[in-house]
Amino acid sequence: MFGPVASDSTCWRVLDSIGDVELAAIEQARAAAREVAWAQRGEVTGTVLPASLVCGQPLLARDGRPVLVIDEDATLVIAHSEKEQARPTFKHTFGFHPVLAFCDNTDEALTGSLRAGNAGSNTAVDHIGVVDAALVQVPEAFRHGYPILFRFDGADASKALLGHLHGLREQQVDAEYSVGWAVTTREHTAIAALPENAWAAAIDVDGDPRASAAVAELSGMFAAGALRDYPAGMRVFVRRERPHPGAQLDLIEEADGWRYTCFATNTDHGQHAFLDARHRSHARVEDRIRCGKDTGLSRFPSKLFAINQAWLTCALTAIDLLAWAQTILLHDQPDLARAEPKKLRYRLLHVAARLVRGGRRPRLKIDSTWRWAHALAAAFHRLHALPTPIT
Repeated sequence: MFGPVASDSTCWRVLDSIGDVELAAIEQARAAAREVAWAQRGEVTGTVLPASLVCGQPLLARDGRPVLVIDEDATLVIAHSEKEQARPTFKHTFGFHPVLAFCDNTDEALTGSLRAGNAGSNTAVDHIGVVDAALVQVPEAFRHGYPILFRFDGADASKALLGHLHGLREQQVDAEYSVGWAVTTREHTAIAALPENAWAAAIDVDGDPRASAAVAELSGMFAAGALRDYPAGMRVFVRRERPHPGAQLDLIEEADGWRYTCFATNTDHGQHAFLDARHRSHARVEDRIRCGKDTGLSRFPSKLFAINQAWLTCALTAIDLLAWAQTILLHDQPDLARAEPKKLRYRLLHVAARLVRGGRRPRLKIDSTWRWAHALAAAFHRLHALPTPIT
């Protein structure tokens, strides 16, 4: 259907030929393809950018537009042999520590940076580089003047990163952020000063009040000047909940029986419980990374770091192709639209079929008894009918 399959040695030579110049060109090509894919999704589904969900409800800006949510996180990839820049990790394993950015609205892998295994979790320059590279991947119409939310977990927080996110507005990027915040003695002192009526009930994944958890704003409880070096308009929130059995607590948490987590945001409106639920939805990036590891991110095949960088780019491209297939071609098949890579391979991608030619045209004959044969055929027809952009 798509020509002869390249041999392993040919693929290896291609990977070996990709240097910094070629990587930059590939990133430009990915951005151009993404702009086309988003436009085609709008033609097919009527929605260019699906809404990200918080407690099952769409996350919308004040003007009703879906907020573009970019989730960034680092992950560990174990190396089972000596490779360039494979190092011992903070979890006492050996391998790499890449940083990845995903679009929560569409599950696309916007960008990633391959790093040595001993790279820090909160190395600001690495996260800032990924933020900027992710913005380049966003189509122009959704980059400037469009509501964007960046979410990070607590390991990513740093003054430099928060300052960079705050400064994006000077570049006409309407960016807000929700970043995990470390809980130290300073935070515990502020929490102790909170009156009991400052706490509001947290909400669960269904949007219902959660009796065992509560949220409060901590911004005004710090000592004078404690947040002087942080961006103007930043707010800090704290969440308390009863710990699960076996949870590791510090001495203060053991004393009062609550487990505390904090996050910082520059969003100036919204109920505390909603802002907390919005931040906790960042956990979905863990699913994106797990699925990405089923699409090539779980191993880096070469001893050479440059080849492994090229491999990372290929894996991110594969993730995008699956995301576009699901949001453009399978959007009306709920089970397939949310299927993970392993399920998609079994049901669609690895289906036994026969390629025949007749009337000077190739035809793919799929077993009609295969349960998902009609869904696959419909996807092929929809793909063939996609509007072609003018170049």
